[in-house]
Amino acid sequence: MANFTEAYRLTSAHEGGYSNDRIDRGGETYRGISRIHHPDWVGWAVIDAARREPGFPKQLKSDRSLQASVKKFYKARYWEAFQGDDIPDQGIANELYDTAVNMGLRRAVRFLQSGLNLLNRDEKDYKDLVVDGWFGAKTSATLLVYLKKDKDPSALLKLMNIQQGARYAAIMSADASQERFARGWLKRV
Repeated sequence: MANFTEAYRLTSAHEGGYSNDRIDRGGETYRGISRIHHPDWVGWAVIDAARREPGFPKQLKSDRSLQASVKKFYKARYWEAFQGDDIPDQGIANELYDTAVNMGLRRAVRFLQSGLNLLNRDEKDYKDLVVDGWFGAKTSATLLVYLKKDKDPSALLKLMNIQQGARYAAIMSADASQERFARGWLKRV
């Protein structure tokens, strides 16, 4: 079964420290947690208090309580939302988690569902899923059937990554100011 600590470690390598870039649609962020999207996260109180101290924002990195809050947030908000501990393939769980953190949980699950639908051999292996972005019993069961039949998850991982890359390209095509994030985004694909 998949392990959250490994997925967290890999994704955390992409999420920087504190940022408040006016071009970034997420606005003020810490370790990838956006104040716009998660204004009630407990870490914002710690960050706001630290802002008045010398050395801001560098000292945030050494605040163990803040780092524990970050990890707890990601596990509850993303990993547990798609039952990561129950996914038997670490690579699929890592990809689902990283995409959820970067693009939102429902979009990540839609990529998974769509990929599974494309790999079901015209519904001979299993029925198409409704691509709704909700990771429930049907998505979980279908993923298990896919993994049992295919043994090698690389095709599903590639389809998830193709969709992720296409989404990044669409964002940049629609708004050239987002091109500055291209290289960082593409490291995740």
